[in-house]
Amino acid sequence: MTHTRPNLPELRAALPALPCDDAGPVFSAPWEARAFAMTLSLHEHGLFTWAEWAEWLNQAIRDAQDAGDPDHGDTYYSHWLTALELISARKGLLTIRILEQRRNEWDIAARHTPHGQPIELK
Repeated sequence: MTHTRPNLPELRAALPALPCDDAGPVFSAPWEARAFAMTLSLHEHGLFTWAEWAEWLNQAIRDAQDAGDPDHGDTYYSHWLTALELISARKGLLTIRILEQRRNEWDIAARHTPHGQPIELK
């Protein structure tokens, strides 16, 4: 697959809260960049439009706020990941069972990884 750089004006128009600088999206942790890259790849493969993605992301943010998220901006990519999981399940790209299995695998791997070391699934 040839990777194209995201259309920043289009992204910013669809996702005005997306953390960006002049060069593009910014991330606080590697997992945020990976979640962004997965979303970008799904979009590039035509599985959803940015407008459709924005609806899922906005719903994830609203649901989190309704559940008490104070919305200080530090949970944006947690909501992004939630939206990615939900839209992927809704579109049949994965099942909830597979998603839960993968979450459990990551949880076990994280608990067995020494502090400061990268978490690896085995």
